[in-house]
Amino acid sequence: MSVAMKVHVRLFFTFVCLIWLCHRVSTQNSIDSGKPPNIVFILTDDQDSMLGGVFATTPICCPSRGSILTGNYAHNTHIVNNSLSGNCSSKAWQSGPEKHSFATYLKEQGYKTFFAGKYLNQYGKSEAGGVEHVPPGWDEWHGLVGNSVYYNYVLSANGKKESHGDNYEKDYLTDVIHKKAVKYLREKVRPHGNPFFMMLSTPACHQPFTPAPQYAKNFSNLQAPRNGSFDKPGGKGKHWLLRQPPNPMDNTTLALIDDFFRNRWRTLLSVDDMVEDVINVLEKLALLENTYVFFTSDHGYHLGQFSLPFDKRQLYDFDIRVPMMVRGPGIKPASHSDELVLTIDLAPTFVDIAGGGAPSEMDGMSLTTLLVPSKKVTLPHWRGEFLVEYDGEYQTGPIPGCPQYIDGGVSHCKFECICNDAMNNTYSCARYKDMDHHLMYCLFHDSQNFVEVYDLAADPDQLNNIVATIDKKLLAMLNDRLIQLLICAGPSCKIVHPQYNHRMFNVQEAPGFSLGDHL
Repeated sequence: MSVAMKVHVRLFFTFVCLIWLCHRVSTQNSIDSGKPPNIVFILTDDQDSMLGGVFATTPICCPSRGSILTGNYAHNTHIVNNSLSGNCSSKAWQSGPEKHSFATYLKEQGYKTFFAGKYLNQYGKSEAGGVEHVPPGWDEWHGLVGNSVYYNYVLSANGKKESHGDNYEKDYLTDVIHKKAVKYLREKVRPHGNPFFMMLSTPACHQPFTPAPQYAKNFSNLQAPRNGSFDKPGGKGKHWLLRQPPNPMDNTTLALIDDFFRNRWRTLLSVDDMVEDVINVLEKLALLENTYVFFTSDHGYHLGQFSLPFDKRQLYDFDIRVPMMVRGPGIKPASHSDELVLTIDLAPTFVDIAGGGAPSEMDGMSLTTLLVPSKKVTLPHWRGEFLVEYDGEYQTGPIPGCPQYIDGGVSHCKFECICNDAMNNTYSCARYKDMDHHLMYCLFHDSQNFVEVYDLAADPDQLNNIVATIDKKLLAMLNDRLIQLLICAGPSCKIVHPQYNHRMFNVQEAPGFSLGDHL
């Protein structure tokens, strides 16, 4: 680690985690030790990262969280967006996938389970069963009603309404999660009792980006990074949403982006405090040496990339790449992996660590073979491909303040009528990596069947769409892999269900497809 990084290590929460989770590690125990290990899972909200190769399989909250909980791609959870009608915490979710979350498997393995924070965006709404609904598998439950906020919210405290206002000492959500976690560890966890699983799901660093008051002036001289695709024009090679923002961005937009950037970092400092306290309590209780700690985010976020001011929902790395750090028994200090790791791998990993074996109905793969190389490898090799999928959200009728969209069809037009989503922002991507290629192939399910292809080895910032120049046999192979991934299930998603016919396209035979549309 450079001297500069040591000086600024607290400036970015992922660096803090990297120090703690990779260096404060015991190698005396392992996943195969006699006593089942404890697991702490810390999940932030909308935290992007260009560090490492860990990916969310969809760049939006509820579908991504459903995939994390079940270990399944969105086409198998059937959550398509953040609404009840899109299956977010719906009755269909509750009667199906929710009954097979990792929490239910951990309960079967004798684990005590604790949850605090954001669950799914529509959780706790009256149409979704209200605060009385406690998802199966959780012994102690403190679930946020609705989407991420920092003040003025309601929790379901084991099925009972717990209201919070705007008093920092009592109500700041990250700190409330922090206090509930520490209280649980001190009062209900015993070194020789049942193993426990703890999930701490913070609002940071989601909008409205409200920092704790003691951190309100931190990072005042910093600005959002101007590297990679920042303030680059989308160009004709991008789908139409990427071609709409003015370029270059004006000073007002840049100032807003910088303000958001600083406040996002500020909110993460409270998460930093929570992690430090949880680690210290685990150490004092003599539990740390037999506890795995996982840290990641549900998906990424963009601030100025391709001149889009702020949001998510796009197929590019800044919206799907997330940090992931792990510490625990048997993990070599400061080690890392370059394999394609997904957030859907967490659920089978947790169950595998608990001794249950990764469930065959999960699409993800247990990371234990990567975390502890001495553990017996159960698959011949790691994955070389994965799927990113997204269903565009849109409004019907006029968009207030944006007369150009009188017929609707778009949504999240937040700033100068730059829209972040649309009905035809529905896409599927196959990410493919082998000895010779590292490619991303994306098909938009619109009237054009618009295609974007990127050579990630030569163009990691995804600036240049190479669909017009890529070898046509390779293009056809990528299309075939995408079709297979869209109807896959099971570990590493190798099994294709013949009864599925979900978005099956052959891009070169699809009506309206023309390479001329992409030049």
